[in-house]
This record gives sequence, structure tokens and C-alpha cells, in this order.
Amino acid sequence: MRKLHLVWAFLRVQLPEWAKRALYSGRLPVVDGRQIDASAQAVCDLVRLVRVPGETPSLAESRAQIEMMAARFDLPTPASVRKSDITLPGAEGPRPARLYMPQGAEQAPLLLYLHGGGWVQGSLDSHDGLCGKLAARSGLRVVSYDYRLAPEHRFPAAPEDVLACYRALVAGETDIAVTPGRLAVGGDSAGANLAAALMHDLAEAALPLPAAQLLLYPAVDARMTSRSMQALHDQPLLPVLRMKWYLDQYLPETQDRLAPRVSPLFSPNLAGQPPAMIVSAGQDPLWDDGQIYAQALQNAGVEVAQADYPGQVHAFASLCKIIPQGNEAVYKCAAWLKQVFA
Repeated sequence: MRKLHLVWAFLRVQLPEWAKRALYSGRLPVVDGRQIDASAQAVCDLVRLVRVPGETPSLAESRAQIEMMAARFDLPTPASVRKSDITLPGAEGPRPARLYMPQGAEQAPLLLYLHGGGWVQGSLDSHDGLCGKLAARSGLRVVSYDYRLAPEHRFPAAPEDVLACYRALVAGETDIAVTPGRLAVGGDSAGANLAAALMHDLAEAALPLPAAQLLLYPAVDARMTSRSMQALHDQPLLPVLRMKWYLDQYLPETQDRLAPRVSPLFSPNLAGQPPAMIVSAGQDPLWDDGQIYAQALQNAGVEVAQADYPGQVHAFASLCKIIPQGNEAVYKCAAWLKQVFA
């Protein structure tokens, strides 16, 4: 019987949007006034069958799940974008990276992109479609950077890699020509955390800041005590229990979880940061992280564009094949990047 339910759940997520709305008519839950999108609900129902509630998978299972979800449910890199695998500096040696080059973009601005995955999973492949679409739709070159993952490499390995890569790019020490004024830094979830932490690190080191920061559902407050964390504690795509497990894998036991490199919300260097775009999903425990961080940046005088999707779940911009609003969010991010560098 479970097998039949699983087959039906896989079929359901692939139904047209109108069919999913009809199927869930009158049965879509509401959290703090935010009703879940029908396509997002279909994904949640599938994940409930794939994952055992209340159980955390092994590291290998967790890594395989994110790769499977992206391969099955995201749209691929458009054929117009040329891809090449390269290496870029890390704190302890070269790291894999992937360059996305739209047609005629050899001299275009560059987006340095940091994939999500709770600091323990995710890869160049899991975010291939997202980075490729951002390149195609913005006209920017995009570099996806593969920082070291925990628990094999605990904090601060990841932010140190990101800082080393950024330093090398702006110092002209790589084959990619770019200046800070022609560079944006972005990421999703844990990658957005690393992008925000980089802004803190650059200010601390008195290094030139990039022209923009793109933050999709950023994790910026490791206290995890916000209203949305409580209301969406058991959200299937990103339950709080799994988030706590990620942090336990990522951070040494003695690490201060409110240090700005872990929780960028508490950085004393918010003022003077580059313009930001923050994408938030209303069915994501990280909803309040995005909302509160946007307000904190604005209070510090930073220009912030917000793209709020009250009905969406975590990582929806990487599920464009089955969540139409994911595609919409990618277009919106790309349009904002184009505007920044216009």
C-alpha cells in the first residue's frame, strides 16, 4: 500500500498547477495567515512518504536526497549557457567550481554563487540548474563554488574557503577577470548564510565589498527561536530537528553560535553593506530569518529588495519543474541582478 501511495505522490507533484489546485481545493493548511501553495503541498506530501517523521537520515542518505530532488524536480541549465568545470582557491588548496557563460557574456559582471545544503550537503551538481538559469536570465557570468563540507571539515572551513576565493577573485589571482564593482555574491539557505558571513568578514578585514548580495531563504540566526521556527517546527522539507542536526555537524561543540560568522544577523558591520535581494518562503522555518535580516539591513541603511512567497517551501527555487513559483523567483532574482549592473 505504501508503494502505491508513493507512486501517486510522485505523479501528483508533476500534475499541472491548475490540477493540483483543484485536487487540494479547500484542504490547504494556513500558518500564521499564510496559506501553502498547492504545488508546495504536493511536494510536502511526497517528502512525508520518502522521509520517516522524527528521524534524521544518515549523512550519506541526506546527501543523496538533495541530489535526487534536484535531478528529478529542477529545470536544467539552458542550452544557450556554456559550462566549464574549473578550480578556484580555497583556504587550504584549490576547490572545484563551475563557470556558467551566457552567449556574449565574456566581459559581463560575475555572480559568485554558494550552494545550500545545511553546510553538510549540496554540490555543483545539485545547484547546476539554478545557477544555469540565473546566468541565462541575467546575462551575467555565474561561478558556482564548492566550499568544504562538514562534518569532514567543520566551521570555520566553509567561510574560510569562501573568503579565500573572494580574495583571489578581486586580487586578479584567477583566470576570471572581475573587479568588486562588477561582482555579486549570492547563495541559498546555508549558502546564503555564507554569503552574509562573507560581508561581515570583508568589513572586518577592510577589504572591498561586492556590488550586490543575493540571499535566498538565508539562515542568519542560529538561536532558531523565531515565530516561524516554532510554527513550522515539523515542516517536511526542512524540519527544525534536521536544522539542528545540520548545525551539530557543522559547528564544533565549543563554538559560539551567535558569532557573526555563524549568525550574520548579529554582525556589527551591517551598515555600508551592498544592496541586497532577499527571497523568503512563508512555509519555511527560515521565513522570519529572511524578514528580520531584511529589516536589520534596512535599519542599517542598506538598500533591500524583498521577494516574499507566503505559500512556498524551503528550496522552492530549486524545484522549478514542479513548483511554478520557483521559476518566477529565479526570473525575479535575475531581473534584480540585471538592474544592479545596468
